[in-house]
Amino acid sequence: MTLKLSKDLSDALHANGSNGLEVVDPDSNRIYFVVDAEIHRQAMEALRRQQDREAIALGIAEMEAGEGTSVDEAFEEIRANLNLPQRRQ
Repeated sequence: MTLKLSKDLSDALHANGSNGLEVVDPDSNRIYFVVDAEIHRQAMEALRRQQDREAIALGIAEMEAGEGTSVDEAFEEIRANLNLPQRRQ
């Protein structure tokens, strides 16, 4: 759902420039930020990349510590879950 900003909110957003606008929901007192959609997309993409890097770093640390599952074991587990024939050695 897309709503239109009130004139007051629109004026405040334009006056604040590219910094976005902090607004408070009077029913819940929760704070929200109104920002340009492209800025939001860029921020979400940057967050996803950071989370990916952290997950990779954790995986490497687990691998170096001898934890986790080998690639061959992972594929065998996938084959078993999909009821595919086991790979011949």
